[in-house]
Amino acid sequence: MKQPSLRSIALAGVGAVMALGMSTSALAATEIQFWHSMESALGERVNQIASDFNASQSDYKIVPIYKGNYEQGLAAGIAAFRAGNAPAILQVYEVGTATMMQAQKAVKPVWQVMKDAGEPFDESAFVPTVASYYADSKTNHLVSMPFNSSTPVLYYNKDAFKKAGLDPNTPPKTWADVKSDAQKLKAAGLSCGFTMGWQSWTQLENYSAWHALPFATKNNGFDGLDAKLSFNGPQQIKHIQFLADMAKDGTFTYVGRKDEVTSKFYSGDCGIAMTTSGALANIAKYAKFSYGVGMMPYDADVKGAPQNAIIGGASLWVLAGKSPAEYKGVAKFLKYLASPAVAAKWHQDTGYLPVTKAAYELTEKQGFYAKNPGADMAIKQMLNKPPLPFTRGLRLGNMPQIRTVIDEELEGVWSGKQTPKAALDKAASRGDDLLRRFQKQGS
Repeated sequence: MKQPSLRSIALAGVGAVMALGMSTSALAATEIQFWHSMESALGERVNQIASDFNASQSDYKIVPIYKGNYEQGLAAGIAAFRAGNAPAILQVYEVGTATMMQAQKAVKPVWQVMKDAGEPFDESAFVPTVASYYADSKTNHLVSMPFNSSTPVLYYNKDAFKKAGLDPNTPPKTWADVKSDAQKLKAAGLSCGFTMGWQSWTQLENYSAWHALPFATKNNGFDGLDAKLSFNGPQQIKHIQFLADMAKDGTFTYVGRKDEVTSKFYSGDCGIAMTTSGALANIAKYAKFSYGVGMMPYDADVKGAPQNAIIGGASLWVLAGKSPAEYKGVAKFLKYLASPAVAAKWHQDTGYLPVTKAAYELTEKQGFYAKNPGADMAIKQMLNKPPLPFTRGLRLGNMPQIRTVIDEELEGVWSGKQTPKAALDKAASRGDDLLRRFQKQGS
């Protein structure tokens, strides 16, 4: 038998290497970076969604990367875009919406991404009050993709309620109830009766909408960049005074500007906590006691209350400068996220709203709400009454900075250094300066 020559062996080896290289190239999936701000149990769920999508096809690979909290994530995304190495998908919190809409060169609108990729995309499938927040007010097309939308809800410790002689199946409905229940929880030995997080969002933005009051003129900024802040009205001042009195008598404990409240609740320190419905995943994971979920409290003497909640959370923005192949993969992934099964599971696992009507209907059909009382609280608050022109949400420039101003001024109230009226007047004045600065940049 004739032995192969060294030359034929070498050529065969080269051919095999080339074939392997071509095969590997053909199999290489297009990588799509997805920068997000979901941590702990939420981050685990995002990773699982990406993993499931990647396993469902072989052309694209979503790479989820945690970039810190919402403020850090937005700053990282802006810096990366300027440096020319931005991700394809960036999660941005709802108060960054106006900022992102102004940065037109940096953004590729979601509806355009879907159209260019040839992916069917029914924008009417989304819950209207969620979609309107992220839609261009002129065209009504979605500029970003609704993802994790939330409303503030009231979590309460059922075990602590029993110990305090309260009905564990009856959460406080009014602010007067909150104070009364917090007093009884304190008397029963709890170190913290009531606490809340994200104070601008929960105590001014949503408080105003829930009580049918504007937060700013021009329908909270939806009708123009020349809006002025109006959250320093008599009813909002009265509410902040109510909380200041609670802080003074020890029934309200201020624990921080952001999500510090969640760990204070699931650790058992605080009996009642007002924070995002999106905290449910972490509470479910870490709480060692029975807990319940109630609606946002309201002031019973205010006409029209309760009205409707406005969303928090974030949406997904597609950034400019990517290849057609990347955009095709982005479109496939966004379509996957909006599918009823995926959107319903995300809602059920996290406490965020079902962002599509089909996801809500599927969740209801699966019996999830019947098995988990309170899990539908966020969507119930959104649909409590048809939104008024000024209770659809906020479309205000420099809103992250305005929230920081509100935080600073309210902290002066909780520490007893200034009156609620002085704090809200100063916050509105400083906030208006930020709005004028944004208006100047946009003109």
